[in-house]
Amino acid sequence: MTNPKPLPHTDPRLTKLAQSLPATVPFVGPETQERHRGAPFAARLGANENGFGPSPRAIAAMAAAAAEAWKYGDPESYDLRAALAAHHGVAMENVLIGEGIDGLLGDTVRLFIEPGDAVVTSAGAYPTFSYHVTGYGGEIHQVPYDGDHENPDALMTRAAEVGAKLVYLANPDNPMGSWHTGARIVRALEALPEGALLVLDEAYLECAPTGTAADLAIDDPRVLRFRTFSKAYGLAGARIGYVLGQANLIAAFHRVRNHFGVNRIAQAGALAALADQDWLRHVQDQIRAARARIGEIAGANDLMALPSATNFVTIDCGADGGFARRVLAELLARDIFVRMPFVAPQDRCIRISCGPEPELSAFEAALPDALAAARKA
Repeated sequence: MTNPKPLPHTDPRLTKLAQSLPATVPFVGPETQERHRGAPFAARLGANENGFGPSPRAIAAMAAAAAEAWKYGDPESYDLRAALAAHHGVAMENVLIGEGIDGLLGDTVRLFIEPGDAVVTSAGAYPTFSYHVTGYGGEIHQVPYDGDHENPDALMTRAAEVGAKLVYLANPDNPMGSWHTGARIVRALEALPEGALLVLDEAYLECAPTGTAADLAIDDPRVLRFRTFSKAYGLAGARIGYVLGQANLIAAFHRVRNHFGVNRIAQAGALAALADQDWLRHVQDQIRAARARIGEIAGANDLMALPSATNFVTIDCGADGGFARRVLAELLARDIFVRMPFVAPQDRCIRISCGPEPELSAFEAALPDALAAARKA
């Protein structure tokens, strides 16, 4: 039996749109990098994961649920939706569970975007949203950051200019860690053009200062708000998140979503994590301490840590993107996994996840030599 030949990129069985797409992914995982380099990383500080871990109650709940992994997960995620509705003071009809924010963003784009439809985002913002838009043939229009912040006013202005159907904004922001007050988001929303929908990514909201959440009515038809259990709750590997919005908007997701996409182990873990708010507060304290520690490490090496409302800190390397990429490469060569923003001028930075002290100490030990090697190169 012969091995089949791989499909050429222009195989006629592919759609024309699929043929036009690059075979790329938004992020190359640390496991892939470890396989290529033939060695594990000593510190995993590049994926915005919560190295402090999930609630012990969540771990126990997932372990118990593993014995019933032969069962499909509840396609309605009823218990988790009920708990989230009570947590946020809304109706169950205002909550939908999905395979992390990434999966929910894909469903959102599938619902609203056809080939040629205009979408507005920021140049250098979270790339997975644009990945989905490209995959459905949408036309992406970008606006630059204002300093190291996304610019809500410019996003709305551009949306009006191009007749955008979707406007993407993350608050707090990835990759810079910056944030706007909720009041600023509310003011900007007043300029959202008629017929457009704000895709408000709030993945890091549990890491942010009080006042970051926008005070918006749950039945506001202009916005969908995306939350996750991946960050402060420490369940990135379980792939579970949710979207909050007007009941009619939420109901539309049932037309396209993968109804059995959220497994029962993830549902059990998220339900237990949500119930353990004491652990969440513990992790929030750990994140604040780690942000301060990363700031101290940066300062000791004459670098500047940018203010952060997330579970990572973006460090300005003080030069251009080429220098920051050399620093990144030298850290990787020293077994420290970190990442960096992709678009200038934010690509002058590297990004360090908050993590346990041993991993931050490994970063601290590697950074001076990495900087020296990058400068010499």
